[in-house]
Amino acid sequence: MKLRSLNSELWLPVPRSEVFPFFADPENLQALTPEWLDFNIVSPRPIVMEAGRLIDYRLKVHGIPIQWRARISVWEPPFRFVDEQVKGPYRAWIHEHLFQEVQGGTQVIDRVQYAAIGGELIEKLFVRRDVEKIFEYRSRKLIERFGASK
Repeated sequence: MKLRSLNSELWLPVPRSEVFPFFADPENLQALTPEWLDFNIVSPRPIVMEAGRLIDYRLKVHGIPIQWRARISVWEPPFRFVDEQVKGPYRAWIHEHLFQEVQGGTQVIDRVQYAAIGGELIEKLFVRRDVEKIFEYRSRKLIERFGASK
């Protein structure tokens, strides 16, 4: 299985003490996810984030209903956490979230490793483009929420 990588960085003009709690609340993930994914959390609330926590979602990928289960494999507040797909639309999905205090604000760093179901052709035609669009949307929403990036 060949893993692909996507890295995204965004500086926000607010302290990590304000940014990390936003990400630590799974309810905010819906606000960072494009509407075309029809994303919903189906796990019972409230969800307490911790290592080993399983979270279930429902979404649509190109109109196809998908169930996604993620495990929080690393939980190190307020510095980082990692979620990994247990079940979902990818052969593999490992998403590391990092939060660094930089120049009076917070550098939000996303490192994603993933493998597409369907192989290289599906990855090139759909998956890479979709993943990039999701993170572009996420950056716009974070800027709207926390202020302009450099």
